[in-house]
Amino acid sequence: MSTPSVSYSITVRLDLPAMPTAVSLLTTAVEKAGGVVTAVDVSASGQNRLQVDLTCATGGQEDAQRVVDALGEVEGVRIGRVSDRTFLAHLGGKIQIEPKMQIRHRDDLSMVYTPGVGRVSQQIAANPEDASRLTIKRNTVAVVTDGSAILGLGNLGPLAALPVMEGKAALFKQFGKVDAFPLCLDTSDVDEFVRTVKSVAPVFAGINLEDISAPECFEIEDRLRAELDIPVFHDDQHGTAIVTLGALFNALKVVGKDLAEVRIVQVGAGAAGSAILRLLLAAGAKNVVVADVEGIIHEGRENLHPSLEWIAEQTNRDGLRGTLHQALEGADVFIGVSAPNLLTEEDVASMADDAIVFAMANPVPEIDPVIATRHAAVVATGRSDFANQINNVLAFPGVFRGLIDARSTRITNEMLIAAANAVADVVTEEELNATYIVPSVFHSGLHTAVAKSVQVVAERDAEELAAEAEEAERAEATPRSGDLATVFKRSTRTTR
Repeated sequence: MSTPSVSYSITVRLDLPAMPTAVSLLTTAVEKAGGVVTAVDVSASGQNRLQVDLTCATGGQEDAQRVVDALGEVEGVRIGRVSDRTFLAHLGGKIQIEPKMQIRHRDDLSMVYTPGVGRVSQQIAANPEDASRLTIKRNTVAVVTDGSAILGLGNLGPLAALPVMEGKAALFKQFGKVDAFPLCLDTSDVDEFVRTVKSVAPVFAGINLEDISAPECFEIEDRLRAELDIPVFHDDQHGTAIVTLGALFNALKVVGKDLAEVRIVQVGAGAAGSAILRLLLAAGAKNVVVADVEGIIHEGRENLHPSLEWIAEQTNRDGLRGTLHQALEGADVFIGVSAPNLLTEEDVASMADDAIVFAMANPVPEIDPVIATRHAAVVATGRSDFANQINNVLAFPGVFRGLIDARSTRITNEMLIAAANAVADVVTEEELNATYIVPSVFHSGLHTAVAKSVQVVAERDAEELAAEAEEAERAEATPRSGDLATVFKRSTRTTR
């Protein structure tokens, strides 16, 4: 029997005798069946009978059926409608589009549509940058997927991805005040995916890639970043990396260690793993060892996939070889973005004193966090039912809010690190401890802090880009004849 969860909560309509012990009988039946009653509402009443809507959390569909069967065995109870609350929440979708102004009469119609709208179209045609001021492009992000890697469920296709992308769009709006729209593309061809996103890009201020399998996701992101003039962000990679780095900043404060001095062992070199690694190195980590299903990644390993060659070159400075278990001996930090139950209690016990364990495989982590806490000083997972949940929602709404406010055209590591620092800094010194290294997604100041930090760096980046463009334009205008012009152009590059 699984642990009851709100994601498998049900509401059962019951008709039962009106008696003082009714609620206690129902509650006892649910608890014996493994559920947890969360609400009891009397929806109708008569002289001798009651109609009750009983809401309870269960551990899954089979557990839910056991709860319903147990309620049906209570004397005098008749079972009515049974509703799955998660499915009810998705009826008709979770997002909608509404006009920002009412169209009440002919004058309104003439301004928002023809003939008035024609003036705005002419303005944008003459000044394309005005689209960001006069249309939804100002605040709209596309959430794009092909459905090839939905959550931990695998390749379910674009239609099954739609409720996930809707949920993402709802989170964008709730936490970042960003209007996001799901685009689920029915293609597994990288060229067609890139071409399609480029074709719809004029509508959006940014592109959020989601649930795309590796290694295709790497090529898609690289190409879109190179070919579009708006930020492209793969949340499975960079959102995870931001929150992981922010959590690690605070975990290291708890144990009194420094990022540049600790030895980090990471398992998982896919989309999330690669992004985490790159951000760790950009933030100053010096000693990282990465392992995958074949063991420690090192230069010279046979049959090394091209996507792992860069990892082999940039990590494992001591040239370790062997298994993940061997790599963990004496390590300060473990970061897992891989598969369930890869670590044993002995593995964590073999790590350095005051070890940090981030077991982020979902829904089942690399090691049971309860077991990990027997030996590690700080433990985090990707789950909401344990302390220190490393959740992308802590990052992406604020990141895009900051990018949009800065009118940024790209995303850099500096922006990602700024976001990670903002996530970490929301937890004050007075609040920081081993079970609270990241803030709640509902923290009132979190998303604003992330947005502001990203905006500051993005605006500085935009100024630098503008200066570089201006310098290049001046250099291009410099006379090209003779050695003097060549020397001048070299000198301007050197002194910049």
